[in-house]
Amino acid sequence: MPEQQWILTSTEQPPEWFLQAVKQYVSASSGQYAAQLLWQRGIRGIPQLAAFLDSKTYQSASPFEFGQEMQLAVERLQKAWKAAEKIAIWGDFDADGITSTAVLWDGLGQFFVQNTQLIYYIPNRLTESHGLNCPGIDNLGEQGCKLIVTCDTGSTNISEITYAKQQDIDVIVTDHHTLPVERPPVTAIINPRYLPSDHQLFHLSGVAVAYKLVEALYQALPDIPQQPLEDLWDLVAVGLIADLVQLSGDCRYLAQLGIGRLQEDFKKTPTQRRRPGVGRLLELCQKSGDRPTDISFGLGPRINAVSRIQGDASFCVELLTSRDHKRVNQLAEATELANSRRKSLQKEVAQQVNQKLSQMDLSTTSVIVLSDPQWAVGVLGLVAGQVAQETGRPTILLSTEGIGERQDGELGAPTTAREWGLGRTAPWAGSPTWGDCPSAMGRLGDGEKKAPHHPTTPPPHLLLARGSARSVNSVDLYQLVKNQAHLLHRFGGHPYAAGLSLPVENIPLFTEAINQQLRQTLGGATQAPTVQADLTVTVADLGKELFLELKLLEPCGMGNPVPKLLIQNCWFENAWHRNQQDWQGKKVQYIKTEFDIRDDSTRSPFPGVWWGHYKDELPLGRCDCIAELDYNTFKKRYEIRLIAVRSSETSTRLTHHSVLILDWRNIPDAPWRVSTSVPLLLKECPTSWDDLRAWLRRSLYNQQPLAIAWSKPKHKPPEEIWLTLVGIAKYLSRTNQSATRIQFLQKLGISDQSLYLGFKALKSVGFIVQRQDRNLHINQQPNPESTLAEIAIAKFLAAVREEQFQREYFAEVPLSTIQAIAKIMNAER
Repeated sequence: MPEQQWILTSTEQPPEWFLQAVKQYVSASSGQYAAQLLWQRGIRGIPQLAAFLDSKTYQSASPFEFGQEMQLAVERLQKAWKAAEKIAIWGDFDADGITSTAVLWDGLGQFFVQNTQLIYYIPNRLTESHGLNCPGIDNLGEQGCKLIVTCDTGSTNISEITYAKQQDIDVIVTDHHTLPVERPPVTAIINPRYLPSDHQLFHLSGVAVAYKLVEALYQALPDIPQQPLEDLWDLVAVGLIADLVQLSGDCRYLAQLGIGRLQEDFKKTPTQRRRPGVGRLLELCQKSGDRPTDISFGLGPRINAVSRIQGDASFCVELLTSRDHKRVNQLAEATELANSRRKSLQKEVAQQVNQKLSQMDLSTTSVIVLSDPQWAVGVLGLVAGQVAQETGRPTILLSTEGIGERQDGELGAPTTAREWGLGRTAPWAGSPTWGDCPSAMGRLGDGEKKAPHHPTTPPPHLLLARGSARSVNSVDLYQLVKNQAHLLHRFGGHPYAAGLSLPVENIPLFTEAINQQLRQTLGGATQAPTVQADLTVTVADLGKELFLELKLLEPCGMGNPVPKLLIQNCWFENAWHRNQQDWQGKKVQYIKTEFDIRDDSTRSPFPGVWWGHYKDELPLGRCDCIAELDYNTFKKRYEIRLIAVRSSETSTRLTHHSVLILDWRNIPDAPWRVSTSVPLLLKECPTSWDDLRAWLRRSLYNQQPLAIAWSKPKHKPPEEIWLTLVGIAKYLSRTNQSATRIQFLQKLGISDQSLYLGFKALKSVGFIVQRQDRNLHINQQPNPESTLAEIAIAKFLAAVREEQFQREYFAEVPLSTIQAIAKIMNAER
């Protein structure tokens, strides 16, 4: 494996007034470490600090911030309540989708009789994949449902929503994924992506959006519910943390409230718990529910494991919501067994992948693409993520068992798919109209989406490989795979992860093409796995005081990762490893090493664990390591979780990037006014890594710090930008005036490439754009053929959406990722 590059985050010292403010929140320590982390992560004001640390100080947003869409949804639910209509909740099979369904089941269950007026439907991961499908709609229609409420899915299911409308079934969509080009024919669509990117609701996951709908209904009909809204907080926290959304704004607030609710319920006896199924599941994974890691390492993986292993995860909703203690105990144990099976499968696939990797020359490989007919599709994303982190290369794993003609001769269930995780619609996919429903399509993997050619049914004998992709460091996986869309059957994803399917025969060509593309993008730069440390500590620092200080930052997640601690010149003792055991005492093929860590700062050792590794992998003698500090509820002890380790003899000097990269994003008071050195100031958010590399090269050449000082973009809808462009064109044509390219760019807030497509679209609707020196003159002519105009306008809108999506990505790209790129470029000099 390539040598891992270690990076130490900038250690800019916060001012004394900030230290004193943080100290008020910790009683047993100085608060220095917490203050340093908070300052590094952009928490630099007293009101901001209070809102971040204390949920009682934070002012949450009203559900009616969603505007008319929320009003329409509440009005339709009130109508259903008055008419005693039958409603179906359409959920999803991952942890966010399951908890979203559970929130609506419990929340709407206060207004509609469960199992009589209210039912739910969870698609099967292995046969249906994400999203609405027509056979499912038919089934609900036959049961007398007049309204479907989706959660965590549905935004781009245009043809399915149209089909439901034809069956006299209304649809309310609650989702946080892809936005369609035009509003779908729904009763209401509640999706935070319609809000500005800096809105406190923008990052809500599916479960939080579902909660906001229930909150609005509680406000509209306050006398009906028998149970308090607060009873839903624990479910919301599970979905939020398990879905890896950015925990800021209302996301962080709801996660804080929910974790408190989880802990409060777990302290009760099993017979007194509101959610005995959650309590039993926490017991089985030896957690107490008071930490975000109890969800991210405990509840979340177990809920996700059910669909990964057996496809149907419907019973997980019952597990989370039922008060039948005997029944939920059985369901919790079934969930635990599924997770044990997932661990074993994951290890088996990982071993086979590593065997294939040992036969590859990674020095000539930019993207790892591996396939096998025996691999279980459900765990490929997990293994791909491990490989990407270990090798520093994007990794794509495919199962080639084929999904053309199934063994039983039946095609996979009809489906359309949403994008994966934090994704969005690929701009090349256009308006997601997949053809008339019902239609037969193959099964999809993680977040797959139709490729541009919009296939419906694969040819009977076409074998399709399907699998998952995971990225690492700065590589934009979404863009990388999108450029090979002509070789794919379906694809969907975002810069970090994707799901895809393609004809088996295309795998060699796809592998060659995607490797060549990334090699050209990197320009010969060496790829290496990176790990970032936030703080340097000693073994003497480890323990309760530091744990409680770092706990201030919880809940951690995207944008606020768990603090990584660098411990230098240490060594390990009493190391031993063993296979994990399930709740029945049976061994699971999953290794954990336990050890004591020591250094010269104290005579006392400190315990730790290293998941997925053998004791023989620990270096002998003096070492450096990066770890997370944790509390083991089961053993009632503080311990470290080892992230990375290497021998001190072979350890290279840590890279400190405080001089090179200054993260001044979203800071209202310009720090360059008081900076001791004059930095190279980058205030415009880039739209590609090439843009950012150009600035890094200037920084290196001038030996000048680079300050990234852009703010979160505030985008106008692409359609509004188009109307503005047309308005400018009409004005210039009418007044016979001219404008410069720079004036167009500033007025519209788009890039040169998008502006070029905008001019082409103007020409398609009858404008003539002419350049004279630096000025642009526009004249209006009769409209040409409307079909060509629609295509040109669609291309412009897609380009603007893509550009806005990229800006949103770079607005919050981790500093460590930018530092990794800078390190590579510095090494090349």
